[in-house]
Amino acid sequence: MLYLIHQTLREWLVANGLYSIFSPLDEVQFRALAAIGLAFFLVLLAGRPTISILTRMKIGDSGLTDAEALRENAVSRANTPTMGGVLICGAIGLTTLLLADLENFYILLGLVVLVWLAVLGGVDDFLKLTAARRGDGRQGLYAWEKLIFQLGIGALVGVFVYREGNTDAAQDIAHVVNLPFQKTYVSQIGGVAGGLIFLGLGAFVLLSTLMVAGLSNAVNITDGMDGLVSGIGGTVCLALLVLALVAGTDTWAHYLLVPHVVGSNELAVIAGAMAGACLGFLWWNCAPAMVFMGDTGSLAIGGLIAYIAVVVRQEIVALILCGVCLIEIGSVVLQVGYFKSTGGKRIFRCAPYHHHLHLGGWAEQQVVARLWIVTILFAVIGLATIKVR
Repeated sequence: MLYLIHQTLREWLVANGLYSIFSPLDEVQFRALAAIGLAFFLVLLAGRPTISILTRMKIGDSGLTDAEALRENAVSRANTPTMGGVLICGAIGLTTLLLADLENFYILLGLVVLVWLAVLGGVDDFLKLTAARRGDGRQGLYAWEKLIFQLGIGALVGVFVYREGNTDAAQDIAHVVNLPFQKTYVSQIGGVAGGLIFLGLGAFVLLSTLMVAGLSNAVNITDGMDGLVSGIGGTVCLALLVLALVAGTDTWAHYLLVPHVVGSNELAVIAGAMAGACLGFLWWNCAPAMVFMGDTGSLAIGGLIAYIAVVVRQEIVALILCGVCLIEIGSVVLQVGYFKSTGGKRIFRCAPYHHHLHLGGWAEQQVVARLWIVTILFAVIGLATIKVR
């Protein structure tokens, strides 16, 4: 909105000698960095009143868990307000509306993804947290209900992103499979390299659906300790900011030999807003947490990470960035599968994996800090892969 106002008043600002003051708004790099600061301070300012409202509404964690080993720890978290994801999603949405180009298709679709998954997570949280009051025994949405909506938004993302990137060119870079160490262009000034794989509509939609549903669930499962997802999300989104700027800037994309997707650099504003909102939420969510993000925040964060990755054609790099989340969801899949196939045996002390580490003797803050460190290392590796080609 501020960007559009700036664009509308450009001639007047130039005529009155004021353009130089507001000219940084023309640079997407500036607006992406400004989004980090704005989203951070929005969460910081709105945090205490939001926590108070959630507490008065008694929207707090029940302290219940199916894992006997975690029951004592869970009881200590009882009645801590949850649904704090409204802070994160609200800050991302407002910051994007203020600083992004609202005429950019990818920004508008990103806002749809944000609202869709935030509402889905909010409904799930609300049903869980009001189950006792309602007395109907329904503990949130059923897994298949959530999955339908996650797959649905993933498929819609695939269809619309594919069509937006569709051109009359025989080889459309916006649909390429970007493999590690594979050059998209022959050279920094050359044309498209040979041997690239270009996806048709069906394959593109399938990949998009799996990415959005998979990462949204992976981040959701990772959210189980004070500050864990807030720190991981902030780190991943800072890396995504870089990827979006590179993909959307022709000279940068050619220099690094990665796909150039026209208009995708504007997604750096959303990535910046996500990073700032996650770091701002960490202020309230660090141990001992004053509020939890709940599904409202975790589903939206994971889905938006996947969405940006699909647009900028960096799905594999995004999976590297989210390595901790993949380990977490992988531990749950392995644990459940092994438990069922062996009649009750376990691979881990408890899944997700952060609980296995905790029960192994690590303090909760040690688990969180060390998984942050691992995420930073994954981010370094992921970003390095776009240079080593």
